[in-house]
Amino acid sequence: MTDEKTKTTHFGFQTVAEDEKAGLVHGVFSNVASKYDVMNDVMSMGIHRVWKDAMMDWLAPRPHQRLLDVAGGTGDISFRFLKRAPQASAVVLDMTESMLVEGRQRAEATQMAGSLDWVVGDAMKLPFPDNSFDVYTISFGIRNVTRIPDALSEAFRVLRPGGRLMVLEFSQLPNPGMQWLYDRYSFNVIPEMGKLIAGDRDSYQYLVESIRNFPDQDTFAAMIRSAGFANVKYRNLSMGIAALHSGWKI
Repeated sequence: MTDEKTKTTHFGFQTVAEDEKAGLVHGVFSNVASKYDVMNDVMSMGIHRVWKDAMMDWLAPRPHQRLLDVAGGTGDISFRFLKRAPQASAVVLDMTESMLVEGRQRAEATQMAGSLDWVVGDAMKLPFPDNSFDVYTISFGIRNVTRIPDALSEAFRVLRPGGRLMVLEFSQLPNPGMQWLYDRYSFNVIPEMGKLIAGDRDSYQYLVESIRNFPDQDTFAAMIRSAGFANVKYRNLSMGIAALHSGWKI
């Protein structure tokens, strides 16, 4: 969304200047980093683990592949990837260093240290050469990017020919009644959980608002195609609360 003077975007339900959003998002994840994994379990009742395993099932990691996990935070996706393909390697990239610090402290990070790198960086301007990775993943992070098309273009650039993009993100339920019920839970319960567990209601209010603003499955699939990806498909998880999107650089 733009006006004549300043490019704007959404930060939750607020309209902010594009050049302000990254700093605001950085503040959110800096605030919640120490409780991020605990809150994921509480908010989803542990179902996020099932979704991430479903992501790995569809991705089918193979030995010697090189993964770039963008907005990789505390390393959940990279750890799963390397467990399934021990001879592979992974780079966890996140704009928030405190999230990476939390990830490095996990037991898996020590066990997999020889196969893991941790990099502070921006999804819209990746610090890697063209054709550097076999797999690009982003899990519950794409909705926080200021310009999603720029992030998808960067994903296409750094993937090798034959490389694969996979996005796990909250999505929209196709049934309006179920969406209404889910919204009631999201807006009334999750921010209060954030206040109780992480001592931060506002950050979790933003997170649920960002979920509601994210494009539906078909719209996002079209954005992936526009970035150059082929064979774009998606699978709903938990009836559409989340969705997996897959595309290939042909």
